Amino acid sequence: MKIIQNVVVKQILTEKSKSSLLESLQVKKQQLQKECEQLKFEMKKNERNIKPHSSKLKTYYNKEIDARKEKIKLLDFQVDQIHILPLGSELKEKDVQALVEIKPGDNWEEINRTKTIVIKEGIIEDIR
Repeated sequence: MKIIQNVVVKQILTEKSKSSLLESLQVKKQQLQKECEQLKFEMKKNERNIKPHSSKLKTYYNKEIDARKEKIKLLDFQVDQIHILPLGSELKEKDVQALVEIKPGDNWEEINRTKTIVIKEGIIEDIR
C-alpha cells in the first residue's frame, strides 16, 4: 500500500542563496508597492465617478491598501532576519508531498516521522 506523506524542504543559506532570496523579497515588495499605488489611483478615479457609495468604496480601498502595507512590513522584517542569519543556516523553503510504500511489519513510528530534504544551491545535500 502507498500513502502520501508531507516532506519538509530546507535550504542551506549560502552567499548565492542569500542574495537570491533577498532579490526575490525585493521583487515582491516592489510588486506590493505598485499595487498600493494602483489602488490609490483607482480610489481617486472612482471617487469622482461614484459619489453616493464613496464611503464604502473608500473603506474597501483603504482596507486593501493597509493589507498590502502590512505585507510590505512583513517582507522588511524577513529581509532583516536574513541579514542576521549566519551562512550555513537551514531555512524552511516549502512542504512537498511524497508517496511512501508501506507493508505489514513496517515500523509505524519510523514511517510517521517527518522527513526532510536539505538543498544547497539547488542540489540535494541530504535526506533525513
